Amino acid sequence: MLKVIFYLKSEKADKNGEFSIFARITYKQKRISLSTGKAISKERWDYTNKLRILLRLEKEKVLKNYLDIYRLNVEKKFNKLFNVDPDVPLEVLKAELSGKSKLQTNRTTLLQIMHRHNKFFAKKVEAGERAAASLQKYRRSSELIANFMVKQYNLVDIPADEISSSFIYNLEEFLKYESNFKGHIGIKNNSVVKYIKMYKTAFNYAIRMDLIQKNPFNVYEGKLSVKDAVFLSQSELDAIEKKVFFIERLDRVRDIFLFSCYTGYAPTDALKLSQKNISKDNNGNQWIISNRTKTSIKENVPVLPPVEKIIQKYNGKQLGLLPSISNQKMNAYLKEIADVCGINKYLTWYVSRHTFATTVTLGNGVRLENVSAMMGHTNIKQTQHYAKVLDVNIMEDMNMVKSKYEDKVS
Repeated sequence: MLKVIFYLKSEKADKNGEFSIFARITYKQKRISLSTGKAISKERWDYTNKLRILLRLEKEKVLKNYLDIYRLNVEKKFNKLFNVDPDVPLEVLKAELSGKSKLQTNRTTLLQIMHRHNKFFAKKVEAGERAAASLQKYRRSSELIANFMVKQYNLVDIPADEISSSFIYNLEEFLKYESNFKGHIGIKNNSVVKYIKMYKTAFNYAIRMDLIQKNPFNVYEGKLSVKDAVFLSQSELDAIEKKVFFIERLDRVRDIFLFSCYTGYAPTDALKLSQKNISKDNNGNQWIISNRTKTSIKENVPVLPPVEKIIQKYNGKQLGLLPSISNQKMNAYLKEIADVCGINKYLTWYVSRHTFATTVTLGNGVRLENVSAMMGHTNIKQTQHYAKVLDVNIMEDMNMVKSKYEDKVS
C-alpha cells in the first residue's frame, strides 16, 4: 500500500524562519523523500498538527490545499506506473515527480514490458509449466537490451512506441559483434535470433495485456542457420550400451544418456519423470506419459526394452525414474564416456535427443509425424530438422538399383 506523509526537514530555517516541507513516500517497505517546494515555520506546523486541524490563516489553507493536490498527483502517477508493473520502482516515481524523467508515465517502456513479462513467466516456472533455464534466458535478454540502449543511445529505457526498425537492427548488430558476456565478445547468429524472438514474445504478451498496440519486433526477419545436429550411429550407440563401466558416476551417466537416446526426452524433462508417468495401454504396452516443460505439449513415448531395463535398475532408489544430476556435470562426464568408447564426437546430453530422432526412430522407418508427436514438437517443421537421410537408408534404396546393373553387367 502506498503511503505519503509530509514532514519538515530539520535543517536551518530560511530567511523567513521557515523550514522546507518534504514528502516521504513509502511502498513495500521502501521509501523515498523529495521536496514539495513549500515551507512553513516549525511553530505553525506543530500548532496546526501538521495542517490537520481546522485552519484559520488563509496562507495555511492555501498550503494545505497545495499538499492535498500534491498527494493526489503522487497517487495518480503511482497508479499509472502500477498498471504497467505492480512492483513500481520508487526511483522511477521520484524521477517522474521531480520532472527529471524523459519518459511519460502513460507510455509503456521497453524494460517495463520485459520486467512485466518475466514476472509472468516466473509464475509459469513455479507452476512447473516452463523451465527455469528459459526464465534465466529471458532475464539475460533484458540485461543485454539494457546494455545496448546505454551504449548505443545513452538511454536507460525507451518508450515502446518509439522503437524503430533501425533500433532493432542496430540491436542485432550489437548482439552479434559488441555484446560482452563473461569476457566473450559477440553472440552467434542463432542465439541472436532466439534473443530477438524473446523480445517479440514479451511484446506480444504486452499487447494481450493492453499495454501497447503493436509489436515493433515484427519487422525482424533474422533466420536460424540450420546446422547438422550431432547424433550417434547405431554402432556408436551399441558401443556405449555394451561398455562396462567400473566407475559408478560414469555408469550412472551412461544410463541417463541412453534413457534419453531411447525416449527423446530433453534433460529437464527426463529428470522430472517418476513412476507416476509410467502407464500401460489396453494391450499391456508400457508408455511414458508426460508434457514437455518447454512447450507444455504432450510427449508420450512407448517404453523400449533398453528403457525398461534402466527403469528397473533404478526403481525405488530415488524419487524419480533416473538419478539426479546437473546438466553441466552430465556433459563433462559424457566427454569421458566418448573418449573411453572411442567416439570422436562432441557428446552432450542433447545429442541423445538428436539420436532418438534420427537413428532410433526415423532411421528405423518411424513416420515423421509420429516422431514429432513423441518429441513434443509444436509443429512438424521442428522435427524436419532432425530428419536426416542416413547412409543406411540410401544403401537400402540403392541396393535395388545396384542389383539391376549387376544383372546387366553379368
